[in-house]
Amino acid sequence: MKRVFLIVLDSFGVGEMPDAEDFGDKGADTLRSCFNTGTLNVPNMRKLGLFNIDGVTVGERVSAAEGAFLRIAERSKGKDTTTGHWEIAGCVSEKPFPTFPNGFPPEIIEKFERAAGRKVLCNKPYSGTKVIADYGREHVETGALIVYTSADSVFQIAAHENVVPIEQLYEYCQAARDILTGDFAVGRVIARPFEGELPYTRTPRRHDFSLVPPKDTALDILKENGKDVIGVGKIYDIFAGKGLTDFNRKIGNAADMEITSEYQNRDPSRAANWNGLCFTNLVDFDMQYGHRRDPEGYAAALNRFDEWLGGFMSKMRPNDVLILTADHGCDPCHSGTDHTREHIPVLICGEKIKPVNLGTRTCFGDIGASVLEMLGVSGNIDGDSFAAEIMR
Repeated sequence: MKRVFLIVLDSFGVGEMPDAEDFGDKGADTLRSCFNTGTLNVPNMRKLGLFNIDGVTVGERVSAAEGAFLRIAERSKGKDTTTGHWEIAGCVSEKPFPTFPNGFPPEIIEKFERAAGRKVLCNKPYSGTKVIADYGREHVETGALIVYTSADSVFQIAAHENVVPIEQLYEYCQAARDILTGDFAVGRVIARPFEGELPYTRTPRRHDFSLVPPKDTALDILKENGKDVIGVGKIYDIFAGKGLTDFNRKIGNAADMEITSEYQNRDPSRAANWNGLCFTNLVDFDMQYGHRRDPEGYAAALNRFDEWLGGFMSKMRPNDVLILTADHGCDPCHSGTDHTREHIPVLICGEKIKPVNLGTRTCFGDIGASVLEMLGVSGNIDGDSFAAEIMR
């Protein structure tokens, strides 16, 4: 193989994991909730075997799928973006990242206030859109920073771009990242800029400041072996840039699908051509629809992706492989606004891929291990390759 496109449909789970009840997620099923809207129309994913996956109880199966398909349970002790992506790349997180359901302790807030030179508002779990509605005016009037968290391991800082210039907000986030270590080492510090008047709107200049993966992942191994490793969307932030040779950090499904297509279409006879992995995250499924508990919006976003997917598949080259997957669930019909502990789907296609049902596996890292084998690279990561089972 010359090129592998690994696209993460952020939060597109396909049903509860066996331990879902331990996470408060009994009965969660993101795919089912989208299907039950009556508006889901994903013919391209269907023909790759989406509705044939073990445990999927909705949709019409195909008699002969055009790709390999399976579902995978997560080994890491979490259900967030960081643990999900790190495990896909072969780094299992045995210990969950800390969460702060009562807000951050006073000693952390005091350190951050001293570092930023500004006071803090809120400091509790909150919806990202509601927190700027409730605290935005006070922030604009006083200059105090809105700090909040969620059920995920995150320290989020919201600020109006006319009050805190975007680069300064990023500096505050880096200061928080430096403070949040040890028992307080959250998975991500997130800049949440907004603009306008009430009702305020969030801008696309979000930026995540993640921990660096504690060990080498498939990305590092590919890079060390001379392969191109391209990150599209949130991938740079999730891995703190580690293991990448090129990246584009634009956020949003439409932009990131377009960027992925641009990498696909690069002229193989030119210097801009590449050989290796293009790793894309499509965040809107999670950010815009899952967390906001909008099943109709989620289904519509899947429909738009599937339409794009048809064009992408038609342009694949003989040595290309496409892998579609997710990093966790975020069932838009489940209680609360949190991620949900679900199996992830894996759909794989390409001229060299056999259509086969691989059933259920138990480590997202099997994806990363398979990517290594497909690209002819060996390395020691968490996960076992299934490449030999699907390659012609």
